[in-house]
Amino acid sequence: MRLFSLIPLMFASSVFAEEPSRAVPEAFTGLNYTKASLSKNAMVSAANPHAVDAALKMLKMGGTATDAAIAAQLVLSLVEPQSSGIGGGAFLLSFDAKTSKVTTFDGRETAPQNATPALFLDKNGKPVKWIDAVIGGKSVGTPGVMRMLSDAHSKKGKLPWASLFKPAIELAEKGFMVSPRLASLVKMEMNPGLKLLSPAKEYFYPNGKAIEEGVLLKNLPFAKTLRKLAENGVEEFYTGTIAKEIVTAVQSSEVSPGLLSLSDLKNYTSIEREPVCVEYQASDVYKVCSMGPPSSGGITVLQILKLLERYNLTEFPVDSAETIHRYTQAAKLAFADRNRYIADSDFVDVPVSKMLASDYLEQRSNLIDDKKDLGKAKPGRFNDNRIASNVSIEQPNTSHLSIVDSFGNAISMTTSIEMGFGSNVMSGGFLLNNQLTDFSLKPSVNGKLVANRVEAGKRPRSSMTPVIVLKDNKVFALIGSPGGSRIINYVGYALIGLLDYKMDMKQVVDLPRISNRNSYTSLENRAELLEIKPELEAKGHKVRMLNLTSGIHGILKVEGGWQGAADPRREGTSEGL
Repeated sequence: MRLFSLIPLMFASSVFAEEPSRAVPEAFTGLNYTKASLSKNAMVSAANPHAVDAALKMLKMGGTATDAAIAAQLVLSLVEPQSSGIGGGAFLLSFDAKTSKVTTFDGRETAPQNATPALFLDKNGKPVKWIDAVIGGKSVGTPGVMRMLSDAHSKKGKLPWASLFKPAIELAEKGFMVSPRLASLVKMEMNPGLKLLSPAKEYFYPNGKAIEEGVLLKNLPFAKTLRKLAENGVEEFYTGTIAKEIVTAVQSSEVSPGLLSLSDLKNYTSIEREPVCVEYQASDVYKVCSMGPPSSGGITVLQILKLLERYNLTEFPVDSAETIHRYTQAAKLAFADRNRYIADSDFVDVPVSKMLASDYLEQRSNLIDDKKDLGKAKPGRFNDNRIASNVSIEQPNTSHLSIVDSFGNAISMTTSIEMGFGSNVMSGGFLLNNQLTDFSLKPSVNGKLVANRVEAGKRPRSSMTPVIVLKDNKVFALIGSPGGSRIINYVGYALIGLLDYKMDMKQVVDLPRISNRNSYTSLENRAELLEIKPELEAKGHKVRMLNLTSGIHGILKVEGGWQGAADPRREGTSEGL
């Protein structure tokens, strides 16, 4: 089994040279392969070219990474409505070049004040089918992304608030070309509720037919919403006419009317939290930081890295059976803890320090056997006599963006409305989330309460895993991905490629994807992984070959500047100044 060729970045006369091309594996042709973007001063990597352009406009105007992230999110709300939007939530990691400090902003949705643990139980006390819980107003949590972005802007923005809205308003009014991915998801009816609820069905299925790739699509209601937000500020969203429109749409939904109220919007707050960080010894010493609870992604990825730290991973190729076996075993152990303990730490005692303690992780790492699969890993013992494990369903329709500005500030932000097209409830030209289905639909198991159960005002557990890696107290890399609960595996495996194998960001996004969530091992349907399937099965793995649609958008510090790269499995791009 060969290691992906490691091609060094090359420079000439202080100008970035084009990265040499490499052979594409036969089973991996036809994807959106692009060259790495290289720049001296600033870099943007995001899920749609329009969003990248909007962010770059802010940076060219002298804006910060925060300004650029806001402009990008507003455009993504328009051109990638299946993945994220102002009707959803996000986690944002911010590096401040002046203080060399990483902080996080929690813009996760909250459950309405009238919600109870029985929210998704039927009249017999049984949980409803997951897809039935998704469609309609009942699954809508209080949207948090706009409050979060406003709070971040007040602390770390530079440009006027209204200027950040101009690219999205112009696109909404003049129209944008429907992308292949958006068209295909609408055509395949990946969210069956989209054709049930107005006005979403009229927007995405005009005259009863799915929007088509390349068609110019305008969204005048969204332009109107954006103009109100630009002129009146974020309070328009949480206490003004936009708030009233949201509540009316949720409470009068044609399917499963919801509980969201004006007071829920008025009382919503984003929270600035400390990141979770560990020191990771690989080819060098790095500080890896991510989001703490209510995200489960940060702790779980950091556990995976520390569980693998004792190995010299590079004795085997990154895409070998040996490395993938070790990685999946670490993932199983970390997911066992995740499923039992992690939820909103404002409601549940999450043993974060214990889960990341060196002696505990050393003990857990010793459970990894190079010769055989662990089977179903059990969680460590903290307070598990009082709570039950839960695996909630999370869909891979999320988005990630990474930005570095010319001042040295950096943003790693993952944003979502959960299921593709969210709850299907549309208001003011934008879709509302279905994030309440990220809670456990069952509040208890065998008489034990589930940590991630529905409670009024609580934030549902998430797998979103924005990451900032520091080296010598400076930004070394930014990375994140969509992918539901597989986000954790995508990001963790990418990090060992970056940190242990010294791959560049382009090589990392082109790597094959692997995943294990304390169950079967998923291998991306590629020739080189099909070759090692028998080796893993001989160790006891249950292997499934799948199309794993990650969407990694990352930036790497390189000699003379920054390298950006976007995952070839989606429509993203990277570009710098």
